Amino acid sequence: MKWQMQYQDFYGKKISCLGLGGLRFPTVDGDPNRIDRAAGQKVVDAAMQQGINIFDTAWSYQDGDSERFLGEALAKYPRESFLLGTKFYVAYSSDIEMVFETQLKRCGVDYFDFYMLHCLDESTISDYMDPNKDYLGYLLRQKEAGRIGRLGFSSHAAPETLERFLNWYDDFDMALIQLNYLDWNLLDGKRQYELLTEHDIPVWVMEPMKGGSLSTLNKRAAKILREAAPEASLYSWGFRFLQGLSGVQTVFSGMSDVSQVIENAALFDAPKPLSAAERKTLQRAADAFLETMGVPCSGCRYCCGICPAGLEIPLLIKGYNEQNITGSTWKIGMLTETKGASACLSCGACLSRCPQKIDIPGVMKKIAEQQ
Repeated sequence: MKWQMQYQDFYGKKISCLGLGGLRFPTVDGDPNRIDRAAGQKVVDAAMQQGINIFDTAWSYQDGDSERFLGEALAKYPRESFLLGTKFYVAYSSDIEMVFETQLKRCGVDYFDFYMLHCLDESTISDYMDPNKDYLGYLLRQKEAGRIGRLGFSSHAAPETLERFLNWYDDFDMALIQLNYLDWNLLDGKRQYELLTEHDIPVWVMEPMKGGSLSTLNKRAAKILREAAPEASLYSWGFRFLQGLSGVQTVFSGMSDVSQVIENAALFDAPKPLSAAERKTLQRAADAFLETMGVPCSGCRYCCGICPAGLEIPLLIKGYNEQNITGSTWKIGMLTETKGASACLSCGACLSRCPQKIDIPGVMKKIAEQQ
């Protein structure tokens, strides 16, 4: 079934209120960095059929395979029928020209409809603001040359850092932030959202389901929502929360199969923001979830590439959280085949990469003690 996707105006172009994020495409044989082309193509095709026209990826997503795959998957469609963008992440390379030129080739395009400085936070802000490195200047020149349509940034920064960045330069066309009803308070997403709207910068959202955790919750939190709305899915509450924020222009969801695309698209057929009473119910559920959630990892895998011990950190944390919530870990595929948390060197290399500001070495120690 095809729903009537809702759109918003983005500098004269229509963008779908639901976008496809490129971090969670289906993979082959459990390898998180090897995308299943056939299954992934079905996801992209379903997105286009449902009216989704905006696709977001990054240099680091699925170790570069996300950019390559999206270029392949979208090649069958007219270039003007979709909006494609990617990002430059200074933590992976300081050579912005090499990265940008490589990304164009990976994606098989002559220009990006939008482009972002990736993962603004306390560890990257100095680099992005460094006049000698001139990353912003380079991208502005690419925009002037027509190789970038619109320029923005993605952020996992604390409000104070975000405000400092915006006071330095605020003529961005959009900003992508992690926003969901749990992080509204947990990571002060509310103030981040307010800062962007105060600067008249359109808000784009990532992690609306916090890596999928808000689609399942725990028994108590799920019970609260199901009793309030028996026919509604748990994930629908998360999308409806965001639909109540007028500054949010589009919400990117990393969808791994066709059913997710269809189910999510249906929620953007006729947006239904939460009522005041529903917001109170959702807050009760969020409070109940936080009691047993454990570690708020979104599964972004930014920590994995820099770990000298080669640990599958998100997988280990997922197992730890599942143990805390359900008392077992058997549902977590590949957990028994990965290195244990005891292999952690406590070097702290991962700390600068974690958008959630998790004390990963400390968590690894707890996991090792539990095993």
